[in-house]
Amino acid sequence: MGHLSNDEFFVKLTELFDKRKGKDHGSVVLVQKRLSYDQPLPESTSDTIFPDLHPSRPMPVVIRATNAKGRERRQDKIKLSTVVEPESLPTFFERYAEVCKSGMTTLKPRDRSKRKGKAKKKKGAATATGS
Repeated sequence: MGHLSNDEFFVKLTELFDKRKGKDHGSVVLVQKRLSYDQPLPESTSDTIFPDLHPSRPMPVVIRATNAKGRERRQDKIKLSTVVEPESLPTFFERYAEVCKSGMTTLKPRDRSKRKGKAKKKKGAATATGS
């Protein structure tokens, strides 16, 4: 599957968040990384140990979203991706933030009570033996 246009990506991302709020709740994974496969990298010198941190021109960014289905339910997995050019990053991220904020309000928060209970037990045991 190729990259979607930015507008198509936002429509599909909204649909993905809406699907997650129903009976089939679950995770939505969002990933951002720079697209550097077409960029020539300068040689590293003693002054620039990591020359790719300062590219000669701004790089586009790849934004990916998926519904995080595992191996056993791979046929149900939804993958979305788009490429954002450097000059349109500010406007893209404004809209991206709006879509993510509205979508995350419909997601079910994680139940972390088990982890908190274990931490309290460990803390209680440590203070009881330390006294």
